This record gives sequence, C-alpha cells and structure tokens, in this order.
Amino acid sequence: MDISSHWIEITPGLSGYLVLPPAGNGPGLVLFQEIFGVNEHIRAVAEQYALDGFVVLAPDVFWRQAPRVELGYEGDDRQRAISLMQAQQPAELLADIHAAVGALRARPETAGRKLGAIGYCMGGRLAYVAAAKAGIDAAVPFYGGGIHNMLDIASEITCPVQLHYAENDGNIPLEAVERVRAAVPHAEVHVYPGSTHGFNCWARASYHAPSAALSHGRALQFLANALF
Repeated sequence: MDISSHWIEITPGLSGYLVLPPAGNGPGLVLFQEIFGVNEHIRAVAEQYALDGFVVLAPDVFWRQAPRVELGYEGDDRQRAISLMQAQQPAELLADIHAAVGALRARPETAGRKLGAIGYCMGGRLAYVAAAKAGIDAAVPFYGGGIHNMLDIASEITCPVQLHYAENDGNIPLEAVERVRAAVPHAEVHVYPGSTHGFNCWARASYHAPSAALSHGRALQFLANALF
C-alpha cells in the first residue's frame, strides 16, 4: 500500500492537504507552511513524513486572503508572499492552529495516537505557538521567524520541542537563537554550520543538502521518540 493524499475541509473556508501513511494510520503531524503557501514543496514534505509513518495535515493558513495560493520563491511571488504574511492576524492564526490540531485529532486514522506539529519559516513560528497553546505532544520548528519575539509564551510549553536554525540567517541572528534556547531550556536546539534561511527547501537557492539531511534525520528520531 502506498501513501494517499487529498484536500479536506477543516472548517468552512479552511482546507488542508491530508496525507495518509502506507499503513493507513499513525501519529498525527500538523505541517505548517512557509509564506509561499501549501505549494508543491510543502505537499512533498507532507508526503515525505507520511512515508515515515505519520498522518500529516498541512492547513492552508492563507485561506482568508488567497485560498490555496501557490507561490515561488523570488520576484513578484516573494513579494506577494511577504504581503500575505504581513496581513495575517494573530487571533485568526491561533484559531486556525486550534482548528487544524482538532481536525487531525478527530480523524479515525489518528485515533488513540499522539499528535505533533512541524513547520518551516512562518510555519515554524506556528508550530511553536501550537506547542504553547494547542496541547500538542511535540513540536519541531525549522528556522521559525519571530519565535524570539514571542518568548512571553515560552513558559506555557510543556511538550518536547526540537528547534532547527541556520548559522547564517539574516532574519534570525545567533543572538536570537540563544535567547530562544534560554527561554525554552528543555528544548533541543540545533544550528547548522554553513547554512542560511530555508536550507531544508530543495526548491530554493538556499537549499543546503547536508543540513537538510541531518535535520530531517534528527526530526524523525525526535518525533519517533515523542509520538510513536
């Protein structure tokens, strides 16, 4: 049996890309997108983790402004992605986080299983918020933009957390990484030498294969220990 995927309605207007693992069931994993939408790359990441045994749901958090938008990484697409991110309202994003977590927990394919969150860039920040606010069992933020400006909620995080950062991230200096490390002392924090923001995305110029491979392995081991 192979993986299977389809879009589902989470709440009226909010949809998500659901991928089932070969076994048809398993622990849940909410995958939060980058600012470029639930595009081909994010769908491929969802499929990657489904092949690893997780039931993965990637919610379309830009649904209010641009439902199911798919953007590239340069030029006008990048500018539009930044505009969409800037238009997001924290209360609405929090509602979407709760809705996605709740919808995945309610799926028969995750019945009786644990649930985690993973996210990249903007999605890394949402995975961090989910750890603090949505009662998940584990979180894996990748280069989560803005986490270091939300340390007031760090004390609410009780689940295992593993954070991945680039060594040379123009938006997340190493000083900010150290502030996150201090605020979430039980978290694993990994910094990848020679990498820049977006190192996990093979569709971006910033892709750094050694860091992507190492971080994926670490994330899998962490999620297996926390969720299976």
